[in-house]
Amino acid sequence: KSTLIRMPRRGLILQTRTHWLLLGLALLCSLILFLYLLECAPQTDGNASLPGIIGENYGKEYYQALLQEQEEHYQTRATSLKRQIAQLKQELQEMSEKMRFLQERKNAGANGIGYQGNKEQAPSDLLEFLHSQIDKAEVSIGAKLPSEYGVIPFESFTLMKVFQLEMGLTRHPEEKPVRKDKRDELVEVIEAGLEVINNPDEDDEQEDEDGPLGEKLIFNENDFIEGYYRTERDKGTQYELFFKKADLMEYRHVTLFRPFGPLMKVKSEMIDITRSVINIIVPLAERTEAFAQFMQNFR
Repeated sequence: KSTLIRMPRRGLILQTRTHWLLLGLALLCSLILFLYLLECAPQTDGNASLPGIIGENYGKEYYQALLQEQEEHYQTRATSLKRQIAQLKQELQEMSEKMRFLQERKNAGANGIGYQGNKEQAPSDLLEFLHSQIDKAEVSIGAKLPSEYGVIPFESFTLMKVFQLEMGLTRHPEEKPVRKDKRDELVEVIEAGLEVINNPDEDDEQEDEDGPLGEKLIFNENDFIEGYYRTERDKGTQYELFFKKADLMEYRHVTLFRPFGPLMKVKSEMIDITRSVINIIVPLAERTEAFAQFMQNFR
């Protein structure tokens, strides 16, 4: 009986020791794995460069290198910007010289914008090109067109309004307000026309006329009546300008052409309206009463 009781106690002790042994082995394996992970984990740059007793010198060198790199980057950027500013200043100076050159040509008189301009004021090849553009345009000679649809129509303008065909047959076909670029263009054209009239060339079809007090007759922008312009896309823009003094029975007609360059004078003439013939075309078929009323009003 005593022998039968001792056997289970020994088995229980052996089982308990085995359990603790397995638990210890598990803990040991876990500890070894943890130490292995700590040993194999990569060391970050922040940990390596943190200032301290060991890494203090390395941290200063690291930040000094960063600062030097940023400073070199900004110096390179500043040098590039200075170079671009210098190029823009040079281009601005060249454009200012061109504008001064054109202004001097304009102030020199009609020869500055004349069809037979002074060849010393511009390169000969440029003048030849501008003259060739005028010769090819319809402003000097006619052109044979396949039909009436090939005609480039004119658009009219005054000092305050521009009447464009693209506005259609509306009640108010004028462009309102006039675009600033178009207004500046037409103002320049009117000033060029006044320069031609007030400083005529020898080949102009007009005579110098004195005012009522014997002084030289000077036209200004208030004497501008109306103008017409049209653009041939491959040649340039043609301008027809008409000026008239209130106390004179004649018009001054100036034709200018802009061949994608400076304005060029084509023709300047005087139109005596006392000998002008006006053709009036009116419908007559089945409108005899309206025609009779028109003739009575016209008379």
